[in-house]
Amino acid sequence: QVQLVESGGGLVQPGGSLRLSCAASRSIFGASYMGWYRRAPGKERELVATITYSGSTNYADSVKGRFTISTNSAKNTVYLQMNSLNVGDTAIYYCKYRHSLGYDYWGQGTQVTASS
Repeated sequence: QVQLVESGGGLVQPGGSLRLSCAASRSIFGASYMGWYRRAPGKERELVATITYSGSTNYADSVKGRFTISTNSAKNTVYLQMNSLNVGDTAIYYCKYRHSLGYDYWGQGTQVTASS
């Protein structure tokens, strides 16, 4: 089992920034990758960004150049730095841990709202 605790969501004006954190209960080196996903109202959950244990990253086209995913292995934590937020980024953001054996673990989600 892997528990994931997300934090850092909130309300921000368009153009602003937020940093999300996801703390895992076990080493992130046990994961094939970790990632951030989001679900906007009335839409399906979609990938935002992923990072492998070796540091390779992948981003959705809609966030490239604005969002950055990173990890702190000593803290078993993955981050999502979000800059230039716009109304379209409003969603619940979920952290995912893909275990090397193929199991997926999800966090409880954190709300991000970009609104004036």
